[in-house]
This record gives sequence, C-alpha cells and structure tokens, in this order.
Amino acid sequence: MSELSVTLRPAAPHDIPEAIAIWNEVVDEGGSFPYTRHISAGEFTRMISDADTVCTVAASPDGHVLGLYILHPNIPGRCSSGANATYLVDAAHRGRHLGEKLVLDSIQTARNQHYRYMIFNGVVDSNIHARHLYARCGFREIGVIPGGFQVRDGSYKDMHILYLSLTN
Repeated sequence: MSELSVTLRPAAPHDIPEAIAIWNEVVDEGGSFPYTRHISAGEFTRMISDADTVCTVAASPDGHVLGLYILHPNIPGRCSSGANATYLVDAAHRGRHLGEKLVLDSIQTARNQHYRYMIFNGVVDSNIHARHLYARCGFREIGVIPGGFQVRDGSYKDMHILYLSLTN
C-alpha cells in the first residue's frame, strides 16, 4: 500500500462524528483498545475538551478523518510530567504509515507541552505492528503485566509498558 497524504491538525467539532466512528470500530475489534463500549459525541467532546488534552486528527485531502491521537497527562498531579496517548486509525487505512505520522507528531507535541516522558501503560502483546512502531520511534519496554488485557474472545494477553524520555 502507498503512503497516505494527510494533514495533521487539531480536531474540530465537525471531525467528531468520524473520530467517534473510528473509536467505535477499534472498540468492536476488541484486540488492542481497553474500552469495551461505544462512546457518544458528548463523552468524546468532554474527553478532548480537557485543558490538558490534545486531540489531533489526520485528515485526507478532502477533509475526512482517517486517524487521530489523544494526548494527555498519564496521571494528574505530581505525576503529570508524563504523557500518555491513544492512537486510532481507520481500518481501511492501516498499513500506510499513518500510525507512524501520528506517533511522531504526538512525541513532538508532548515535547512542546513540556512533558518529560511518554509512557504507554498497556500495549497488548499481540499488537505486533504497534509494538514495532513504538520501538522504531524510540520507546523501550520497561515492564510486562502478565495476562493484563482481556481480548474480545475472553482470553488474556500480556501488556507491555513502554517508555520514552523526552528530555534527551
């Protein structure tokens, strides 16, 4: 597949229906995303409206949302120097380096927001493409939670904890 031509930009109100469709598609797949139910427009809007949250979409030349990331503090308060991010890509556009563009942009955004590090609390063992992508982007594994993620079929997979310093 060829690489996609996209514009990365802050999410706008008109992007919400397509962003929610991608979110809900990933929920339904049940293999890599911790949420188990669909999200409503109100819930999504509240989530991305938090002052410490950045939502960026990858828009096609005709303006359709093909993917997005949501960047926020991993833990509030004294641990808020670390960022966490969620990446979602429309299934029809996976395998075309869109995830890489989103991850690299989120790393730069986290630096611009003065985060000291990024941490992913639970990258599912079977999510091989994401794990390889994060490694290429400089993340390193700092731990494993055995059987920490329940996939849609009810079985459990290991979760990898990944870390990237933003201060070097």
